[in-house]
Amino acid sequence: MRTFFLRLLVAVTVLVAGLAGTLYWLAHAPLVLRSEPLEFHVNAGSGMRIVARDIVAAGVPVQPDLFVALARWLQVDKAIKAGSYEIRSGLSPLELLRMLTRGDVTQTEIVFIEGWTFRQLRERLDAHPDVRHDSKGLPDADVLRLIGARESAAEGLFFPDTYLFAKQSRDLDILARAYRTMQRHLKREWDGRDPGLPYSDPYQALIMASIVEKETGREADRGHVAAVFVNRLRLGMLLQTDPTVIYGLGERFDGNLRKRDLLADTPYNTYTRAGLTPTPIAMPGLASLRAALHPANSPALYFVARGDGSSQFSRTLEEHNQAVNKYQRSGKR
Repeated sequence: MRTFFLRLLVAVTVLVAGLAGTLYWLAHAPLVLRSEPLEFHVNAGSGMRIVARDIVAAGVPVQPDLFVALARWLQVDKAIKAGSYEIRSGLSPLELLRMLTRGDVTQTEIVFIEGWTFRQLRERLDAHPDVRHDSKGLPDADVLRLIGARESAAEGLFFPDTYLFAKQSRDLDILARAYRTMQRHLKREWDGRDPGLPYSDPYQALIMASIVEKETGREADRGHVAAVFVNRLRLGMLLQTDPTVIYGLGERFDGNLRKRDLLADTPYNTYTRAGLTPTPIAMPGLASLRAALHPANSPALYFVARGDGSSQFSRTLEEHNQAVNKYQRSGKR
């Protein structure tokens, strides 16, 4: 009997060693893919068996049961991170597991441009193939509520930048990042603002920054453009800025701003209404935020485009009219 148990113990030991050796070999054997790079997605909340099934279905040549066994042997079967992954030939199952537990997801990017409206931002998001479109078709007010924004109007609240994200990230998460980024930049610039500016709160500074963004053709002019509008606000003058009128026209604007448009009263017509517009008119970048809160030290009240992207600034109406005649000969500011 004793001999029998010794033989059984040896057999079990050999079997276990063989299985461990096989598992070790399989864990380190390089994977050969039919095509590469190969992409697959791990859904949130998926168990290890579902993960193994999904990656095999995507074309990863692993044996599902052995892959699950390897994960359990390493005690990482409950540590798999959701997301999209990209792999190439030569990766071993062990390296694949490490990738899944580290969350080395495939990232892509989306770019929001300075001066875009929220409508343009949403169009870019809706068209992105690697975004999960949870907010598509929702009213702006619902989008703001879902990302935790307190404001009632979405325009100008999102910071223009390049955002990296894991494929199949929710559009609401990307919007929330852009919103928080704008809030962070706005707070920092507001806290360090120049004294005596004619804004009652950071939101008014954001409105001004959006106007500066749309009116500036050359970077060096940005602070001077802001100074003109700040000076006008201080004196109670109309801002008389074309981009606000264009924004107020909305889809009625056909690319040609006419005199009748300047006379048609809307909440955004700064030729007919004093002060700032009710909301921003676009997404301002950091340079425009800084210009609005740190304008140039200038007495100018007028400016006109020179035709080369820069502007001519004037202190008096007489000087301004001379500049208009010189650079535009059209009677426009």
